[in-house]
Formats: sequence, structure tokens, C-alpha cells
Amino acid sequence: MGRSVSVQAQRSSASQPSANRMAPTWDEVVYPGLVDSTRLPAVRVALILAYGTIITLGVAGNALVIHVVFRFRRLRTVTNFFIANLALADLLVASLCLPFTLVYTLHGEWAFGRVLCFVLPCAQGAAVHVSTITLNVIAVDRLRSVARRPDGAPRMSRWACAAVVAITWVVSALLASPLAIFREYAIFHLAPGESIRVCAEKWPEEGGSTPYSLAMMLLQYSLPLAVNMGAYTCIWSKMNASRLSRTHRRRRKTTKMLVMVVAVFAVSWLPLHAFQLAVDIDSRVVYMDDFKLLFSAFHVVAMCSTFVNPILYGWMNSNYRSAFLDVFQKCDCISPNGCLRPQC
Repeated sequence: MGRSVSVQAQRSSASQPSANRMAPTWDEVVYPGLVDSTRLPAVRVALILAYGTIITLGVAGNALVIHVVFRFRRLRTVTNFFIANLALADLLVASLCLPFTLVYTLHGEWAFGRVLCFVLPCAQGAAVHVSTITLNVIAVDRLRSVARRPDGAPRMSRWACAAVVAITWVVSALLASPLAIFREYAIFHLAPGESIRVCAEKWPEEGGSTPYSLAMMLLQYSLPLAVNMGAYTCIWSKMNASRLSRTHRRRRKTTKMLVMVVAVFAVSWLPLHAFQLAVDIDSRVVYMDDFKLLFSAFHVVAMCSTFVNPILYGWMNSNYRSAFLDVFQKCDCISPNGCLRPQC
């Protein structure tokens, strides 16, 4: 999650909810009378299951990708190092965005203290930026690889790859830094012995978030998507114009896999970016009934991209598929013929 789209609050320990009712949330204090279906037990269970599933698959799947890239020599290529960097970013998105967003959605509270109020949104934004920038880096590297002549530019070295990865993280941190700078952590006293702690964006002037939202829509979605589409269109045209040698057939399969990764990114992130932009352009959107439920639905769709990528690698790339199977066989989770062992 690159942005924090709603005010987040924490009731102080001086006020505890009774055993018979939920404590009122910050949204209920500021926007009384709005319908909030996230308070319904069935919706809360559904959100816990959805977020829990994505967290589990996202963390496990991306950790597996990182492991096999560095464990198996045949996977230690520049493209796969970039894929490992993408997996690391997706792992951080799954572990930094999903659990904290779920807690806020269920409780309407900021329960993580002053320091995380400033650090966490910036870390979340940086992880998302790394993911989108790395998709572009992979596309440009593939284009360079396909277009390279025998006497042309040499392959990228591992040192150059490491430098690109480092630059990606530095640039991502800089792009996300406004989320830590323009932020407020405040305590609002509602009654004697009862207060609410709020963590929210605070811009120098009213409407200041709109330019940043537009910039993030451009840098996190529109521009990366345009670069990816342009690069893979060029790659596809060059590959179609070449003889289908064994190397080109292998490259075509890899390119298909990477195009699918970009397609998943485009489809999954569009609703959340559009919703965030609508919130910043028209502040009345936050007064909608079930605002939090809409955000949660769009957020879940966006976060699905964190676990779909490892599935695509295993499905569409034989090297990853055999590496995954080898890891599971080593831990005695599947039999040599690929079937799950009963004891697992």
C-alpha cells in the first residue's frame, strides 16, 4: 500500500470497551451515522480469511523464490536476481501492508505507537515503489538482451545488477519519504479518562495531498505500465522477426511469463489507485457508506499480486518449477513423482 487512505486512530488504555459492545472507532466519532459493514461479524471473518490467506501465500511464495534463486546455480542470472528483488519487495508488501491494514480495518484504531506512525507508511510506500521500478528494470533488461548483437553490448555483470538493485531501493525510499514527513501523530481527548490517538497525513496546505496522489498514480502505475507495455511490445516484435532457435524459444517462454506478471500488476493495482485518487480529488468520498469496506476490497485485490507472481513462475517456467519441486523433495514434503506425501 503506497498511501494511507483513511485516518487511523488508537483509543488510549484509559478507556476499555465493555464486554457487551465494541468500542467506538475514530470514524464513528468523526462521521456518525455512516454505515460500516466492517463491523459485522461475517464481514470481519471474511476479511481475516482473505488477508490471512494472502499474507501466508505472499510471504511463503516470495521467500521460496528468493531461496531458489540463490540456492541453485542455474537460476543465478541477472534476470533472476531482479526477480528475487521483486520477490523481496512483494514479501515486504505482504508483511508490512496487510497485517497493519487488517488491524486498523477491524478495530478502527492506530495501535502501533508514534514511531511506527511515521516509519511504517514510508516503508510500505518504498516497498511498493521497489516492486514497480523492478518490473521496469526487468523489462528494459530483457529488451537489451533480445536486441543485443553478438558484437554489441556485453551482458550486465552481477556488480552492475547489484548497483541497479541498490539504486532502486534508494530511489524508492526518496519517493516514499513524503509519507513520513507530512504526517501527524496526535491525541484527541473526548472525555475525562478517554482519548483517541490519531495517525494521519498532514500536508502544509489544504488539498496538498492531491498533487502527491497524482504523482504516485503516475510513478507507481501509469508510467511503469507504459514502460512495460512499450518494452515487451518491442521484445515481441524482435523475437517474431528472428529465427526460432532454441535460445529464442526459451526467451519467448520467459517473456510470456514476465508479460503475465505485468498483466497481474496492471489489473490488481488499478482499482486501489483509482480509489485513492478519487478520495484526494473529492473529500466527500470518505463520507460514503461502507467507505472502509470498499477500501478493503480494493486493497485485497491489489495485494493478490504479491502471491500470484510465484505461482506464475512455477507454472510458466520449467527452471523455477523444477527448483520448487527440488526444495519440497529435500524437505520431504512431496514424493519424487511430484505427488504430495500423505504425512504432509
